[in-house]
Amino acid sequence: MSGPDRTRFLGAPETSGAGCEPRKGRGAVSNPAPRFDAHRRLPVDDGWDLHPQPGPQLDPQMDSAPPPLPTRLHPDSARTVLSRNDSPDVPFDRSVNPYRGCQHGCVYCYARPSHAYLGLSPGLDFETEIFYKPKAPELLREELARPGYRPAPIALGSNTDAYQPSERRLRITRGLLNVMHQTRHPVVVVTKSDLVLRDLDLLAGLARQRLAAVLVSLTTLDPALARHLEPRAAAPHRRLAAIEGLTAAGVPTGVLVSPVIPGLTDHEIERILTAAARAGASQANHIILRLPLELASIFEDWLAVHYPDRAQRVLSLLRQCRGGRLNDPRFGSRMRGSGPIAELMAQRFALAARRLGLAAPGEAWALSTDLFIPPAADPRQLPLGLE
Repeated sequence: MSGPDRTRFLGAPETSGAGCEPRKGRGAVSNPAPRFDAHRRLPVDDGWDLHPQPGPQLDPQMDSAPPPLPTRLHPDSARTVLSRNDSPDVPFDRSVNPYRGCQHGCVYCYARPSHAYLGLSPGLDFETEIFYKPKAPELLREELARPGYRPAPIALGSNTDAYQPSERRLRITRGLLNVMHQTRHPVVVVTKSDLVLRDLDLLAGLARQRLAAVLVSLTTLDPALARHLEPRAAAPHRRLAAIEGLTAAGVPTGVLVSPVIPGLTDHEIERILTAAARAGASQANHIILRLPLELASIFEDWLAVHYPDRAQRVLSLLRQCRGGRLNDPRFGSRMRGSGPIAELMAQRFALAARRLGLAAPGEAWALSTDLFIPPAADPRQLPLGLE
């Protein structure tokens, strides 16, 4: 869809640096202008708070707190839903993302800069202005029916979470899984929500034919840190319960220790892997924090507000993993980092995973592609061979 009118959709004034304040239930503490915007909007103190007015006075602490920001949903009139990529360090070549923006509000999300293409801020706008694709299942069916289509695993929710809160009502992700169930198409779900258990019937049916696997992202086991890092994502213990439930139903499930934040979460690598293995995970992977484009300032603002005592240490360690910068976009190093700090974390991860019997990416889950049944041109006609 074309970019929306930013004056209509902008959820909060542009803020960055000093003066940033946390919002209840939100991850970002700032709302920087998107990189393509020629204009800037800044909050201004008009002085009214300095001169008490007649009548009852509000509690100064309550009056100074920024108001909660509502979530606003907008239909996305996308004409295609299957995205392709040829990145050498991404283990899939196609993906489907039913949502743009993410209500989970993870402050570290590498997808935040993509909101700039909509004329919106990668900060608070990313987690409050959500675009959903109501026709995604129909569009996927059309694309799978195209002559010459060759099946390969589809990553569901690789950019923004396919199981964010609005999915409970919209059920777009379930519609997509239903299409893949009917066509016997392989799928790998990536999520940090236990809402994935709602679709256990479809996922288990696909898994019985080696057509489905799930990766659960687990950044920290500390609930207090998780509330700041990823305020509307499922709590760590609920994600572990999701791994357990998926595994019990026969769905191959792995854990993504992602992102590893040096100086903030890296000390938990072994604990996270141990907890995930006990819950039934069979595969594990990790990615070091990457801060592309606007995400660098958003994360720096967040650190300054929530963890000012360790902000400089975290940023220094991250630069040591990124060749002196906060982001290294080069293929081959952008996921893993480089230098002694990154190498040490990789060694720790590999040793713990091997000790716990967790397979490395590519060593398991060879999903089937030879059961695919192209959907009928007329969606009212079911393909032959369905159970």
